Amino acid sequence: MNNTVSAPTFLENLRSLTSESHVALEALPVSESILKPDVTDVEYGHYLTIMRDVVKDAEENIFPITATVITDLDSRNKTHLIEADLTAVGAVVTDAEKPLSDGIENLTLPFALGVLYVIEGSTLGGRVILKNINGVLGHDAEKGAAYFSGYGGQTGSRWKAFLDQFTAYEAANNAGEEIIAGANYAYNAINRHFSKSTV
Repeated sequence: MNNTVSAPTFLENLRSLTSESHVALEALPVSESILKPDVTDVEYGHYLTIMRDVVKDAEENIFPITATVITDLDSRNKTHLIEADLTAVGAVVTDAEKPLSDGIENLTLPFALGVLYVIEGSTLGGRVILKNINGVLGHDAEKGAAYFSGYGGQTGSRWKAFLDQFTAYEAANNAGEEIIAGANYAYNAINRHFSKSTV
C-alpha cells in the first residue's frame, strides 16, 4: 500500500499546519509597517535590513543543502537585490545575523526544504508589498524595490516550478512531517528576529 500523500493534499496540509505561525509573522508591527499607506523610507529601510539577514542566511546555509532537489537556486539569489535597495534608500548595510541557521543543529534536507518553502513563498507576498512601496515611496524594480519585484512577470511560474520539484521530493520520500516542521521553524525564527528589531 502506498502511504505517500498526493501533492495537492500535502500542500493543503502544509498551508494548514503552518497557518498559525505564518499569520503571527504577518501580524508583527514591522511586517505591517511596509503595507501602511504612510510608510516611510526609514521603516522600509529597516525592514529590508532585517530581511537581508534572513535571505543572506538562507542563501549561504539553506540553499546548498537543498540544491540537489531545487535545481535552479543560483537564479533565486536575492541578497544582492536587497543590498542594492538598501543603498538606494540610503540605509547602511550592517553585518548580517543568522536568524535561521544559528538555531538549527543537524539540518536535514527535508527540514531545509521546509525553510526554503517559506523563503521562496515570500516572493508572492512581495508583489503586494511592491505595489504599496511603489505607490507611496515611488521605488520600483529599477531602483529601490528590486527585491520585492522578485521575478517580475515570472513570479507565478517560478513559484510553480519550485512547487513541482518540492512536492516531487516529498512524494518520493514521504517527508511531509519534517518539511512542515522546517516551515514552522522558519516562520517562528523570522518572527523572533523581527520582534527584537526596532526602527
